[in-house]
Amino acid sequence: MYIPITTCRINIQTIVMRINAPAEQAIHSTSKGWVIALVAFLTGMAATASIPANYYRSASGKQGEALKTSLHNIIYNHTEISSYWNLPQYFQRTDVYPPENERYGEWWDMYGNIPLYVPSFSGMNREHSFPKSWWGGSDATPAYIDLFHLYPSESAANMAKSNYPLGETQSTGLKFDNGITRVGTPLSGQGGGAKLVFEPDDEYKGDFARTYFYVVTCYQNLTWKYTYMVNNNLYPTLNEWSMQLLMKWHREDPVSQKELDRNETVFTIQNNRNPFIDYPDLAEYLWGDKKGQVWVPGISEPTGDPELTTPVQDMALEFGETAVGSTNTASLFFKGENLTGNLTITITKPRDYPNDDRKFFQPDATSISASAVNSESGFWLKVKYMPTEIGSHQARLVISDGGLVGTRGIALTGESLPVPELHTFKALPPTDIESGAYTANWEIPEQDVVDYYVVTRTTFISGKAEVSEILAETNSLRIEDADPGSRETYSVRSCRLGYYSDYSNTVTVDLASLGTPDEDGDSQLGWIPTEGGVRLVCTRIHTGCRIYDTSGRLLRMIDQVDNGTEILLPDGIYLIVTDMQHTPLRILVRD
Repeated sequence: MYIPITTCRINIQTIVMRINAPAEQAIHSTSKGWVIALVAFLTGMAATASIPANYYRSASGKQGEALKTSLHNIIYNHTEISSYWNLPQYFQRTDVYPPENERYGEWWDMYGNIPLYVPSFSGMNREHSFPKSWWGGSDATPAYIDLFHLYPSESAANMAKSNYPLGETQSTGLKFDNGITRVGTPLSGQGGGAKLVFEPDDEYKGDFARTYFYVVTCYQNLTWKYTYMVNNNLYPTLNEWSMQLLMKWHREDPVSQKELDRNETVFTIQNNRNPFIDYPDLAEYLWGDKKGQVWVPGISEPTGDPELTTPVQDMALEFGETAVGSTNTASLFFKGENLTGNLTITITKPRDYPNDDRKFFQPDATSISASAVNSESGFWLKVKYMPTEIGSHQARLVISDGGLVGTRGIALTGESLPVPELHTFKALPPTDIESGAYTANWEIPEQDVVDYYVVTRTTFISGKAEVSEILAETNSLRIEDADPGSRETYSVRSCRLGYYSDYSNTVTVDLASLGTPDEDGDSQLGWIPTEGGVRLVCTRIHTGCRIYDTSGRLLRMIDQVDNGTEILLPDGIYLIVTDMQHTPLRILVRD
């Protein structure tokens, strides 16, 4: 039986639930076998109706390493989002509960269950679900700003997750558990040598598995610094234990409507897709029961007509916020087949849009050769946003000719803001000092809007000074690779729209003489921001809780605190110590 993919939109999870629901007790073994067969059939089909015609054609008929590499070639070249720091505006499109959900208006956070409401991003982090440290943390790769593995995350859960691998935790000795995210000792055979693993809720285990399938396929060309779950051989990239774990999660938690919708939305932003959401059975051909078999999707045969696979109609090229008088550049990827002539690029005024903003957007070329677009590597077109007036601006990039029928339109959007004025602020002493680790701190310049901070770190080893710069989202940064017994310094600048403040004062960190770690690592406190204060996170009762301001003045004493204890405090920065937590815990309270 042939079902055209253009008419097929399937929520596998919903179908399985409806089949298994009230009549489950009445289903005979033969009926159960029919259900399993039906689910397997549906899972092998495209899970969404919006896959462009022939998008996966080059992968059809391949197997094993060749199949994975073909998928890599299809999804690797994609449009990058405007900036890592603009992620919250993208998350508003990809990670918010929909109107029909009772939690409409909240961030859809796969890491926590605290109600946090859009558009405020307070209490949230931009989370690389596939840890960026595993490829060395470089922002030079598109993986750094790829929405397919970036999610909004509750701050405390993100901090607890750290760069630990995925895994299943033992029931005892959990280091963190908020009911959704668990961090703890891995079950036997898991972890890849890591002492701790991150276990998501059952509802999202398949989501994370398909996210990891995407990353190890799209970025199989990267060299991994940490190999808990991956190896540096091209195929199969996943280690044996991680392959078994992710396939288990993939099978037990099928593609949900959330994933289908997110896949479509990211496609309109990045112009690429997650193959393992479109065709869940692909994972079986690469890492599962069908490994080594030839994969053939249910796609139509090529017609030989001129075809532009990417970019797609009505996708958006978003430039985000740009200072007036500055230039912001984005790249748009073109890939097609059988084009018979040059493509023509025109910038037009959107229909029904009141202003003519065409002058603010400029492509590097107004004509692209058919041979470049038809080639295996495709063609990247750079488009510049150069606002000379403050305000929101829109235009439309129209693609025509080349033998195509009709035109294709791409939305161009940008917002121009005044050049920011940034003030100098103060770097604060380090906290949470351990052997070879500490947390650098600094004031928040309250009068400034800040995109991120740049920490300039100078280390002194054997009399030689080495300087490095590290980006931080909040007004603290955990340093975990310091040399025990050494001395180093840090200073900080803020950045907004590409403009920087002056350097702060310089703080010296003497690891030979500062503090000692707590005797009981299981006693350490964590915290989550709440309205008007913080909620403490810990695994045991703490006595003798003392709260100080940054000048060292004792503000409050609490005889006993436990996991979930809420403390109301005015806006500001505070330090908390207890009888069990000797190293000060630094917290920030903001309205």
